[in-house]
Amino acid sequence: MKDVNQGGVSLKEEKAPRSDKKLSAEEIKRVKGLGCLKDKRYEDIFNVRVITRNGKITAKEQKKIAEAAEKFGSGEVTMTTRLTVEIQGVPYENIEAAIAFLKEAGLETGGTGAKVRPVVSCKGTTCQYGLIDTFALSEKLHELFYVGYHNVTLPHKFKIAVGGCPNNCVKPDLNDIGIVGRRLPEIDLEKCRNCKKCLVQENCPIKAAQIADEKIRINTEECSHCGRCIGKCPFGAVKESQTGYKVYIGGRWGKRTATGRLLNRIFTSEEEVINVVERALQLFRDEGNPGERFSDTVARLGFDYAEKKLLL
Repeated sequence: MKDVNQGGVSLKEEKAPRSDKKLSAEEIKRVKGLGCLKDKRYEDIFNVRVITRNGKITAKEQKKIAEAAEKFGSGEVTMTTRLTVEIQGVPYENIEAAIAFLKEAGLETGGTGAKVRPVVSCKGTTCQYGLIDTFALSEKLHELFYVGYHNVTLPHKFKIAVGGCPNNCVKPDLNDIGIVGRRLPEIDLEKCRNCKKCLVQENCPIKAAQIADEKIRINTEECSHCGRCIGKCPFGAVKESQTGYKVYIGGRWGKRTATGRLLNRIFTSEEEVINVVERALQLFRDEGNPGERFSDTVARLGFDYAEKKLLL
């Protein structure tokens, strides 16, 4: 153990104990299925992945995780890109005890394998730009598909992300299926007074709203439906026509990347979104080839075919 200085704070660098104990490939695969990933530096040291509710854990749960890290691991906890947390440096002989200890607080391990992975979402529920209740929707998706499909083996892993607005902070278009909140504007030209300083135009972050022929216009091809222009006109020239969800399919990142494509529909309810996610999973389960990602399935079958299947 040695002192490490990070940002002016002196920390103790914890090291997992070295071990020469070799485990079989079958046993390593088994515990990986429990959410315990082998630390490549050691023969029998693992990082135990704890599932959160789309990045949310209570203070009580955090304390339990910290206690588990001290009791069974190296005392360190890391965060993953899927909004789970990992207890570092857990010896093989501590795995079962660590999992049982976490279960006392209702915490589960997992998040690996050819299954639906933990759902991620941005903080759109509380963010100033958020257009939808990301927490409510992502928690429903988590329960229905991460938990509900836990025993369903897919051709490959399947990732779901929920973004609150077109800022795409959680990268919905780089997930197997991504949901994004949208707010569509509607112009009442009769109320537009051709102000010298148009607040609608000024509040459009991508300059899709412009004055043309002495009236406010919104380029529908460029508009991202972020909703920032709605209600900005003091005379009511721009109001909301619809709030809903757009859905990307076939995105991925990693060694090979693919940008998801938007389905040609704006979904107006959580129920509609949940239905399309379930159809996507069923399509992948039934028509995906073993070992291929959903982006490969969509490319092989054709986007038009996949879209038709999902928009029944």
